[in-house]
Amino acid sequence: MDSLPLGEEVIQKACSIAMEAHNYPEAPWRVENSPSSSDVFFTFPGSWSVADWFTRLPFGEIKVDPSKLLSPKGKDKVATSLRSIGRDELATVNEGFLKRLEMILANPSLQSEVEKAIADKKQIVFTGHSSAGAVAILATVWFLENYIKPEITRMSPLCVTFGSPLVADFIFNHALRRENWSHCFIHFVMRYDIVPRILLAPLSSMERELEQILYLLNPKPLFPRQGSTRVASQFYQTVMRNASALTSHAACQLMGNANPILETVASFIELSPYRPCGTFVFCTGNGKLVVVRNADAVLQLLFYSTQLCSENELEEVAERSLNSHFDYQSELRDRLKMQNAVHLDHLDGLPLSSNGAAAENIATSMALNELGLSTRARLCLRAAGEQEKQKLSNQQRMDRKKADIEAGLAMLEDYKSKCAVCQVGYYDAFRSSKDEDDFKANVKRLELTGIWDEIVEMLNRYELPEGFESRKEWVELSTRYRRIVEPLDVANYYRHAKNEDTGPYMDKGRPRRYKYTQRWREHALRMPVGSSAESSFWAEVEELQLHRRTRPGAFEEIRETILNLERKLKEWIDGEHISRDVFLEGSSFTKLWKSLPQQHKSVSCLQGQINS
Repeated sequence: MDSLPLGEEVIQKACSIAMEAHNYPEAPWRVENSPSSSDVFFTFPGSWSVADWFTRLPFGEIKVDPSKLLSPKGKDKVATSLRSIGRDELATVNEGFLKRLEMILANPSLQSEVEKAIADKKQIVFTGHSSAGAVAILATVWFLENYIKPEITRMSPLCVTFGSPLVADFIFNHALRRENWSHCFIHFVMRYDIVPRILLAPLSSMERELEQILYLLNPKPLFPRQGSTRVASQFYQTVMRNASALTSHAACQLMGNANPILETVASFIELSPYRPCGTFVFCTGNGKLVVVRNADAVLQLLFYSTQLCSENELEEVAERSLNSHFDYQSELRDRLKMQNAVHLDHLDGLPLSSNGAAAENIATSMALNELGLSTRARLCLRAAGEQEKQKLSNQQRMDRKKADIEAGLAMLEDYKSKCAVCQVGYYDAFRSSKDEDDFKANVKRLELTGIWDEIVEMLNRYELPEGFESRKEWVELSTRYRRIVEPLDVANYYRHAKNEDTGPYMDKGRPRRYKYTQRWREHALRMPVGSSAESSFWAEVEELQLHRRTRPGAFEEIRETILNLERKLKEWIDGEHISRDVFLEGSSFTKLWKSLPQQHKSVSCLQGQINS
């Protein structure tokens, strides 16, 4: 048995004030900040209106708007962390829950209280029960986006939810893990609680029942509750039917099923975009707490742990699925003292049945039995574990290729130095490709292309651990690769006149490996989007040269582009992101610059550098 990832006192306190917040529906948020405590709790009331859960069909989802979670100071500077770097795709979140947070943040009072807690060096805990848990999750992300900076605070917030619905998609979870934020989120889920499963079903399948269910779940209804058994049974069946379709599809993907029929069927069925994030603690109801960090495993557990043993149990389980939503306080009060927690950290080795489990797996096997997991369910959990294991194996394989990359870059840097000694920039030398050294450089370029295309493709398919993208040594290596090799790709592109058939390099010809590694650096260093484009400098030079050849008297058409390029080049030269061989006498850039009108050259910010 292991302890929970959070202290008993904090969990109990969070649960207490999360439940109490329902008594104050008129207050958009509440804070508990005792002078004698090192913790500050922020909580929110639940919402029981269908419109607050589903703002649109089919699942009430929307691509996250970076301006909603970034403070005014940071909106225009960097992209939100809630995106896939490789695909440059924003995360999807529940629009209704995001709008509730927007309304709260429109008043600066929450921000003031948060900043006061930071100044007092207190542990900030966002908490909520039911739909308030979803708001707490988004509030925590808002804090992480805006306040986790060396100049503000390094103390991560905590988010503790109870019976919260899912709030966002796979990319959201991927981003939290990449940023090392996932450990901040801890979600408690009763085995039969229907609320964490609701958003696995589209509104169209349950709209009439959902309105009644939310009314039944409201702790302060306007009228007495009655006739809940029938509607609870219908609602339970609808949610579980949709959850079954989603988890079956997800399990097939985990198990590597590449059958095209799978995607064809999926195109005819509305599958929920929502996925778990953070650490989940399942309360079995029989004395155990089961801790799971793997999001794919959590998704499977949300379905399989709520299964019926027989049709005769339908009404009983359906009623329990509503009643258990308000059992968190009593359940945790008894269980936390026992510290009876089982961590499912090694999913690939889970026992497939309670019979014959190894001695070290007895506690795990008992916990799986108390969750009612079938052999099929355990196989799905194993598949989630195998996928996680495969990602780590892929990372180790990529790490072994670092030596080859380093050697290849060293060879190309030596080639660059030799070219400079001959008073020819390596870009122009490679573009003309007259010598044996140019041929060897091209062979090495192609070798490195194969390695980096494989890395980028694996990242694009999410076949590497999320933390791979945040590893400093890989960010630096990819930047070094891009700066030394992309100019050679540009030279090759224009030497073979590919622009005449395909179009400008930056519009049509730039490989994904360079787009990705540029975004990778910009994200890691929190740079403005598009500001690390130094490796594609020569592509701009080529297009400007083409314009000067075809329209020599139309300088005004490119004047602003030239001025912008000169300004950026000066910054890149000063920052040592581009070498000074661009100013050699025979350089394509020097020739371009000297072809410009004298009036422009006389006031250029590069005049002194080129003349020297």
